Amino acid sequence: MKALVLSGGSGTRLRPITHTSAKQLVPVANKPVLFYGLEAIADAGITDVGIIVGDTAEEIREAVGDGSAFGIDVTYIPQDKPLGLAHAVLIARDFLGDDDFVMYLGDNFIVGGITGLVDEFRTERPDAQILLTRVPDPTSFGVAELDENGRVKGLQEKPKQPKSDLALVGVYLFTAAIHQAVRGIEPSWRGELEITHAIQWLIDQNKDVRSTTISGYWKDTGNVADMLEVNRSVLERLEPHVEGTVDDSSEIIGRVRIDAGAEVHGSRIVGPAVIGPGTVINGSYVGPFTSISEGCRIEDSEVEYSIVLRDSSITGVRRVETSLIGRNVQVTPAPRNPAVHRLVLGDHSKVQISS
Repeated sequence: MKALVLSGGSGTRLRPITHTSAKQLVPVANKPVLFYGLEAIADAGITDVGIIVGDTAEEIREAVGDGSAFGIDVTYIPQDKPLGLAHAVLIARDFLGDDDFVMYLGDNFIVGGITGLVDEFRTERPDAQILLTRVPDPTSFGVAELDENGRVKGLQEKPKQPKSDLALVGVYLFTAAIHQAVRGIEPSWRGELEITHAIQWLIDQNKDVRSTTISGYWKDTGNVADMLEVNRSVLERLEPHVEGTVDDSSEIIGRVRIDAGAEVHGSRIVGPAVIGPGTVINGSYVGPFTSISEGCRIEDSEVEYSIVLRDSSITGVRRVETSLIGRNVQVTPAPRNPAVHRLVLGDHSKVQISS
């Protein structure tokens, strides 16, 4: 069995971060989102992995390499522009051959991995198996409609009038039957070959399409709010560990990981939180659900429920929270302007001014 990982999207909802960085490499608890997916694939016993890459191909290649760090063998598959998930399957035909495969969206995050799902698919071998989860607003997702026996009878792509609240999670399992399906569909109104249309083609051909509704944690890390929420979820399971230096005037509370080379001086860190290697925290407060990457400096500041990427500094800032701060960023106080009151007052006026 093989894996096809999609890492070619532009990540417009995470701009401006993704103007200079691949969205799949934005870190969660100081580890790129993409790495969690590759680890889940390796844990499921899949070692032959194709990665679809686009404009950020070089950055993805540099981060993942040949895959040996994850126990996998990686083949890179260029996609000139994002023309839909089904198009990714189409251009990966030579790599996939006639093997079964799991398709994994590189910016998706699933707690608990996919091992159980892959094992079930290997045993049952339906033509396709999809993951579903209940969402409050299905209009932003592919949506599945099930029959009374729980079988998939229809799919909609971002419907205005959803027929259910079951959204497709970004993990799909296919046999070679999907290749005929992606060749049998036309581009949608968006100009893309939709994977939902390909799966619907299988349903219309009376192929065996099954679903698994997951109750665990899943997120599409496509925007800042979801990135921060995934970061929170990962940090909830953080094992406390201190390899860096913490002086006697500092206070470490709860589940906090301080990596080698990090320094904490006169500061208070309340977990769960992670401090990357080489980062210096001085005279500051770092609150829960915060990830500070390597080479950062936090001085005379307060940071909480935020992600700070490498080589950035926050100095003299009273409070930063619910924030995603990119690489090599400097955050400082705005210069104080002298307080001025310009008045034209008539005779016998009385004025009260707060100083």
